[in-house]
Amino acid sequence: MNDSPDLVLGLVFYAVFLIATTLHEAAHAWAALRGGDPTAYHGGQVSLDPLPHIRREPFGMVVLPILSVILIGWPFGFASAPYSVAWAREHPRRAAWMALAGPAANVVLVVVAVIGIRVGMMTGAFHAPESVTFASVVAASEPGLMTSLATLLSVLFSLNILLAVFNLLPFPPLDGSGVIPLFLDAEKTRRYQDLIWGNPALGWIGIIIAWQLFGYVFDPIWLGTINLMYPGVTYG
Repeated sequence: MNDSPDLVLGLVFYAVFLIATTLHEAAHAWAALRGGDPTAYHGGQVSLDPLPHIRREPFGMVVLPILSVILIGWPFGFASAPYSVAWAREHPRRAAWMALAGPAANVVLVVVAVIGIRVGMMTGAFHAPESVTFASVVAASEPGLMTSLATLLSVLFSLNILLAVFNLLPFPPLDGSGVIPLFLDAEKTRRYQDLIWGNPALGWIGIIIAWQLFGYVFDPIWLGTINLMYPGVTYG
């Protein structure tokens, strides 16, 4: 097996992707259970064990991400948690909170990464880099283990911001489209649900639109968060 630095970094990306998607889907499943829908719970997905999530989406969580790591150096994939459409129709606001729970879990992992980076800065193990990249949000003061930890925290930070921002875009089938009923009255929510559930092609259209707009939304959020993390330093 080729153990080049690019492939090693790709495997770090895949490991973080697996953690992030597992927590994301487990959060959906937990929120649905709390809201009265045990569908994902019965599938074993109220769990931080990645295996139930992999069993549901083996292509999206294993095959496609590993292939993309080999081909382009970073993972591209997907996962999902089942829910009852009848429950979502009856309790649209609960379903909206379920949709929000997944990206919220990714935000929690971003906060964990920021705490790790700030602790490393306070102890002198890390410092702000001269420039930032997706996998280099913080720099180690000494080579060795701290360099690996800096890379891991950088990937944890960046990949989870990516997942949170992308999934919150308000286009079906992304989670952001499921959050919209929080801002609608009952009649508009019913019409909205009929529209997005009655037109499967909207999912493909939504993904295309989200993909085109994503860079314009992600870049300022990613850089803005980094600049907030380093007072007095400006990247961009």
